[in-house]
Amino acid sequence: MRFITRKDVLLQIKRDLIGKDAYRGVTLTYSWMANQFGHFSLGFIPTFILYKILTSKTEMTQVEVWSPLIIWGCWILFELYNFLGPLLLNVPIKKTTSGKKTYIFNPEWANVTFDTLTDLCFFGIGALACSLICLYSLPIMIGFVILCLLSLYPSYYWYSTKMHLQNAGYPFQLRLSQWNFNMQDQHKKMISDFLNCKERGKHLLLFGSKGSGKTSLSVGIATEMSIRNNRCSYVTATKLLSMFFEQSDNSTLSPGSWTWHDSSLLVIDDINPGGLIKKDILRATLFYELLNNPHYGPFNIQHIKAMNIIWVMGNEEPSEKVEDTWEHLLGLIGVPESDIITVNLGGA
Repeated sequence: MRFITRKDVLLQIKRDLIGKDAYRGVTLTYSWMANQFGHFSLGFIPTFILYKILTSKTEMTQVEVWSPLIIWGCWILFELYNFLGPLLLNVPIKKTTSGKKTYIFNPEWANVTFDTLTDLCFFGIGALACSLICLYSLPIMIGFVILCLLSLYPSYYWYSTKMHLQNAGYPFQLRLSQWNFNMQDQHKKMISDFLNCKERGKHLLLFGSKGSGKTSLSVGIATEMSIRNNRCSYVTATKLLSMFFEQSDNSTLSPGSWTWHDSSLLVIDDINPGGLIKKDILRATLFYELLNNPHYGPFNIQHIKAMNIIWVMGNEEPSEKVEDTWEHLLGLIGVPESDIITVNLGGA
């Protein structure tokens, strides 16, 4: 199975730096680099302005030291508010029995903290770089070198993480903690267990009407897995059906990307619409027939059985024949009943 390597990262950097954005579009990796350059500039430019003001209007000594420290300190306070404000004050609406608002799924605090510290690192690099250009100072140079060294690992981590996210092909960006639809507590535990399970071959069946949040929930779960640097893929059911007849060709893939059967987590969306459309448009029997085709049937079944999959579909119809249910389909593939998790999100 393909992992994102250092070579893949270098190739992606080359793609992001060479070429016109208006022609090819903007990637998540390019956006991350542009964002960090913005943080660098927001440290550099205010420091230059403050340095000029202090040297011309005041008698302050060691302006080259105080200017970057003041600007960096202001950005630290801003990021502290930016970190705590949205996460602690603007909590998605869900009231407990005591009337307190809380998250349905808690944010990954360590991950968000790491992102905040990365931003602060680039703010500091910009401020200290400006100070060195204005007037050389040994303590500032030492601080600049230390921050540059400290930024190496976060830069590699976040850039490769953005590659995991963009290679997954999600239709939109959503962290699991941002999901704020209705959910029973028992289903919340099932989702958390699925997300944190280290075993492979787990299948999560998400049922729900239109507007129940099943697609956004699946994207939120997969996004958390991508941020943990797992290989995830998002695909609609109709597109996946055509892939069942294709031979793997890694030569056409972009740096670090993978095919559906190389993924550790696969999201199959739009299997059936739900809502007012009660009948299944894509029945489990037809899905299995195309999956187990004469050309690649054993290959397809082997990978569907072994990987973790989120099946996103419409309303669950208990009156359907057993052979038409998706649980029965997974049984035909060879998935044990203990590895099948069913969550019904209900109506809108």
